[in-house]
Amino acid sequence: MSLVPFARMRRLKRTSEERRCRTWVRGLSCGTLCAVCEIHPVRRVNPLPRFLVHYLVALAVLTLAVPSNAQLSPSGSMRRSPVEIVKRYVLLDQKGARLDAPSFETLIPYIDWREEPVWGRVVVVQKTTVPEDYRKWEILNNLEVVIPVTFHVRGAVYLETATFVPEETTEEVRFHVKVVGNFWRIVSPVIPPHVGLKRMVSFAREAEAHEQDEAQRIVLAALIDSLRKVE
Repeated sequence: MSLVPFARMRRLKRTSEERRCRTWVRGLSCGTLCAVCEIHPVRRVNPLPRFLVHYLVALAVLTLAVPSNAQLSPSGSMRRSPVEIVKRYVLLDQKGARLDAPSFETLIPYIDWREEPVWGRVVVVQKTTVPEDYRKWEILNNLEVVIPVTFHVRGAVYLETATFVPEETTEEVRFHVKVVGNFWRIVSPVIPPHVGLKRMVSFAREAEAHEQDEAQRIVLAALIDSLRKVE
């Protein structure tokens, strides 16, 4: 006797039983399925070492900052590193972008404030250092970091009297950067303008050239001389 018809009958029977089984399973509620599931004991997971947690958070920040070749990223985009925002802001500040209202608009894509107090003092700097190594940052979470910037200060110009007071020192400012509306922004601190020494000399010369009052021109000329002495 051939086994072919018998094999076909077994396949038909098995297919029918599987169909009924699937129909029965679909008819079960979620609670019933949970009741028939086999419960396994939960294994306790040891917490990650603290240094590894900081590394993973830093990795998440840098992953968000990876630029895409398929799409150009606007200023402050999460696709870029937060340190780029700080570097750009510091560079524009050194060039005197905060010394007048029109040029202040160039800083808007990098900061989270729209107004500043009337500054009576401008810090004159020779050099700034912005660390690109994330290990030198304070990483609060994957959307918020603190980046320290070192300013090599040569002194300060007091605008009311147009005088320069030399004072060579090193200043560290910790810029708090976080994601605001899908963009990296500096949220604090709001510090006085930190202008490069050469730019400050040029700014004083421009002011002298446009000044009509002779007495003020003499004051500005003295300011220029005192700035050039520390160049």
